[in-house]
Amino acid sequence: MRNGADVLLKSLFLSFGGQQGLLVFNALLLGAGAVLVGRDLRKSRQGLSPGVFLGMAAESALGGLVFGVVAGTLTAILLHGAPALMAVAQGTGAFDLPTQLMISLGAGIYEELLFRVLLVGSLAWAARRLLGWSPLAAGIAATLLGALLFSAFHYVGPYGDALELGSFTFRAVAGVLFSAMYLLRGLGITAWTHALYDVFLTLMM
Repeated sequence: MRNGADVLLKSLFLSFGGQQGLLVFNALLLGAGAVLVGRDLRKSRQGLSPGVFLGMAAESALGGLVFGVVAGTLTAILLHGAPALMAVAQGTGAFDLPTQLMISLGAGIYEELLFRVLLVGSLAWAARRLLGWSPLAAGIAATLLGALLFSAFHYVGPYGDALELGSFTFRAVAGVLFSAMYLLRGLGITAWTHALYDVFLTLMM
């Protein structure tokens, strides 16, 4: 059982190069990570600090705990109803707990990489370079369109959820919040907040 975003990211490479394509994907992922780590190390005067990682872990855990309340409240405001805290539960109830936890962790990593870094980043770039929009307008449009695609993604495939207005709106709101978090706090905080939110939700169900 694999997360859908994991499948989408790797399928393109597998279709062109088979297992060799998968090696290329892994090399690109590790290479991009190494470049980003090197960039941050050059900017930092203190180097790698355990305190930074502990702070990130605490911030992500807190974000995971309160994320559903914030997104659910905003959804309730939009739909004039009760907060929809459980609306983004993954459709994984048929699997055992370890499998559900694996899918939850994969969602945070792969969905943020696919939808925030690649999709929203590409949409914003295209709006600026091809349409001549301002960075602010391009960012807003990319965030909103990316949030809708992020939400729609959860209803595709044999394990997709049944389409409902409440859960679709909740996930679209979540997509906007994750994009804002990505812009303000970076990929690490966003991915772990997403992953831990899904883990907490799985443990509550």
